[in-house]
Amino acid sequence: MALLFSFFFLFISVAFLSASAAAQCRYALGMEDGSILDSDITASSAWSDSTEAKHARSVKGDGAWCPAGAVFPDGSEYLQVDLRKLHFLALVGTQGRHADGHGQEFARSYRLRYSRDGVKWITWKDRWGQEVVSGNENTYDVVLKDLGPPIVARMVRFYPLADRVMSVCLRVELYGCVWTDGLKAYAAPVGHVMNLSGLPVYLNDSTYDGSTEVQFGGLGQLCDGVLGGDDFMESKELRVWPGYDYLGWNRDVLGKPSVDIEFHFEKPRVLRVMQVHSNNRHTQGVRVFNKVECVFKGGLLQPWSSPALALAVPLDDLKDPSSRTLSLPLDGRLAHILRCSFFFTDTWLLLSEISFLSGNDDDSTSSSTPALPPPAPHHPSSAPPPLLAGLPVAKDDSSNTAILIGCLVGIILLLLAVIAVILWRQYWKKLLGKVRPYFVLFCLLYAVAHLVLCRWCVCVCICVCVCVCALPALLLNNPAYHLLLSDHRKGSRPSTCQAQEKSLNPPPYPGSPPYPALSPPVSPPLPPSVPHYAEADIVSLQGVSGNNMYAVPALASSSPGADAGPLPELQRQCLVFKEKLGEGQFGEVHLCEIENPQDLPNLEFPFNVRKGRPLLVAVKILRPDASKNARNDFLKEVKILSRLKDPNIIRLLGVCVSSDPLCMVTEYMECGDLNQYLSHRVLLDKSGPSHTTPTISYPALISMASQIASGMKFLSSLNFVHRDLATRNCLVGERHIKIADFGMSRNLYAGDYYRIQGRAVLPIRWMAWECILMGKFTTASDVWAFGVTLWEMLSVCQEQPYSNLTDEQVIDNAGEFFRDQGRQVYLGKPAVCPQGLYELMLSCWNRDCKLRPSFGHIHAFLAEDAMNMV
Repeated sequence: MALLFSFFFLFISVAFLSASAAAQCRYALGMEDGSILDSDITASSAWSDSTEAKHARSVKGDGAWCPAGAVFPDGSEYLQVDLRKLHFLALVGTQGRHADGHGQEFARSYRLRYSRDGVKWITWKDRWGQEVVSGNENTYDVVLKDLGPPIVARMVRFYPLADRVMSVCLRVELYGCVWTDGLKAYAAPVGHVMNLSGLPVYLNDSTYDGSTEVQFGGLGQLCDGVLGGDDFMESKELRVWPGYDYLGWNRDVLGKPSVDIEFHFEKPRVLRVMQVHSNNRHTQGVRVFNKVECVFKGGLLQPWSSPALALAVPLDDLKDPSSRTLSLPLDGRLAHILRCSFFFTDTWLLLSEISFLSGNDDDSTSSSTPALPPPAPHHPSSAPPPLLAGLPVAKDDSSNTAILIGCLVGIILLLLAVIAVILWRQYWKKLLGKVRPYFVLFCLLYAVAHLVLCRWCVCVCICVCVCVCALPALLLNNPAYHLLLSDHRKGSRPSTCQAQEKSLNPPPYPGSPPYPALSPPVSPPLPPSVPHYAEADIVSLQGVSGNNMYAVPALASSSPGADAGPLPELQRQCLVFKEKLGEGQFGEVHLCEIENPQDLPNLEFPFNVRKGRPLLVAVKILRPDASKNARNDFLKEVKILSRLKDPNIIRLLGVCVSSDPLCMVTEYMECGDLNQYLSHRVLLDKSGPSHTTPTISYPALISMASQIASGMKFLSSLNFVHRDLATRNCLVGERHIKIADFGMSRNLYAGDYYRIQGRAVLPIRWMAWECILMGKFTTASDVWAFGVTLWEMLSVCQEQPYSNLTDEQVIDNAGEFFRDQGRQVYLGKPAVCPQGLYELMLSCWNRDCKLRPSFGHIHAFLAEDAMNMV
């Protein structure tokens, strides 16, 4: 019970500390009271007149919107609400149809899409990249869901989802307020990554809903109403990474003295003031900008104003590390588009919020919504620097005082002393589960702070006490914590994976601290009789599209496959573009044709292509503006992949490196990837001959699996670790299956990857438990992924692995493998799978990585099985 209260008060404290106007922008927008007209509520279809879209406004009674047919898992039916003007939406509510106890229709989950102009529709995602919103559990309760991040939109669509074909009905309400800021989109450079003592701090705009490659045409964290704190490493949102609240740029990486941000408004605005919240952690190279220059466009086709409006920022108090809100006077200029250049004072510039105060001339209120806190009077202690004399001066709206800081420091020191005493007692008396006395202490401190001090002190008191109450219990339930604790006590690594070597920077496990833990001691070398899955001395190739295909060792000249000669330089004009396969962080992957491959004698490859028939190839293109590290990774990948010569591995055919953009040309199989190939077929022995649906036989599946095992056997012989083996990463030809790495770059398979804290994406449904919990990728983990791939093939790719589990439950299941208490869940046996083959799969998923079979054993097993069926 005490833990429950702790989480409750933690939620309250976070809401207090966010200091965001979004907390006040939660008014019902009129579905229930009729402010939203019937004509503004539409739907893709309706079951009958009594279940039309207009009935989705009912909160009492039997009315609701019900689509004409059953809802499928892909969620193509939708209910649309047009708010007529831009609104800031912070909350949505849903309800089913009760029908006086006779109806049982409700949506267990749904997806939201929104639009600001009715043309471009954007799928809403939470701060961790999840699109699906949990809905109702019954027909009568109203379920409210906070939108984090909030959205700015005129139109909203609800797509009810179902895990099976079923009937649903829906009633909705939207909560927010009119978006009087008028900001429709902004464009800014993509944020950079800061390295602090080896810890990457991602300062990107992770909620931006426009084009993220060049960050254009959308809105994001610069207008979400959340102000970053003094320490940019401490985020106000739970379970996100350090630096989340800020968008930041490095002057040296940007290569220019200022950051240019362009703002597009819904219509021309008379702009009075621009408020900018900036960090000033000067001890870490972060300072407030020293000058701003703005130009205006009164209309889309009008020229930029000249000269630029220059605004100086006083630098006298920049030694104060507090973040602050700066009010920049815009002198009532009329603007449809505004472009401002923020000039660096130090190496880094970090911004968390920008809003505008408009005049009454443009039919708007005098403040934006959500807006930054109203400016407070501020008188600089000294005049601006001489070089900036005569320019308008920005006002610093920071309201921190010495008294407040003194109170906070005193309370924090007092509570730290209390925490030290409590932890000492817990350590010696093992009282981690008895938090009731601490809850009483929390209540007393809260009462004292409430009577004596300000509300900010109350919030600090709440947060610290909640940590005292809740953190030990959270740690006890965290598998990674137990792992580190056992390593510390035993002085060695877990016995099940002693053969593995050091970890490759494991991604943060959800629920664990965002900072990397100390690496445990390295185990002594194993005797020759134990299989060795090497992971030391390897290179992680990110690939041109930002993927991580292989983790590869440096090949010695005597190693198999190390005798590759120089790759031929291809002429770009011989590549005929067909379609875009995908894209990633550093570039794109295109499907192309070489029309007459026989006319290119420098292609040293035995093509089985008839004369006059084009050859399909995949072309990886590095962006011309890619960083130096990305270019080095590209050339390193070319060198490594050129040495992979195996019939079941995609071959690198040639390169275009004489000029930018750099390209590498690889094979591409005419039948596409294995996932799409199988998903459009049915098993021959299951359905019999079919005149409409292509079929595939069980022996053909085993032959394909044998070829994949053969390719992985070759990779494992070189200690290559693929990390992403799945049917989406296998290509199908007329007679061959070849292993590739295009899956992660394709939007088609975005749902197969789980986004860790908004950055890294991992194929957790194919990953071994030690990969998820400890970040350890080895040949043994590739064996695990092969077992899942084999399960996909025998299921003819009709569903995702663990389709009945959410991503979080898949991660929890990895924890069950770690605890080894017999509660772990395995993939079930496909209908056409013999027991012997299923036992091979189960051995691939053995908890102990040393007991998993080698790819040599797997290939021999499948090859023998294929021979017996001939």
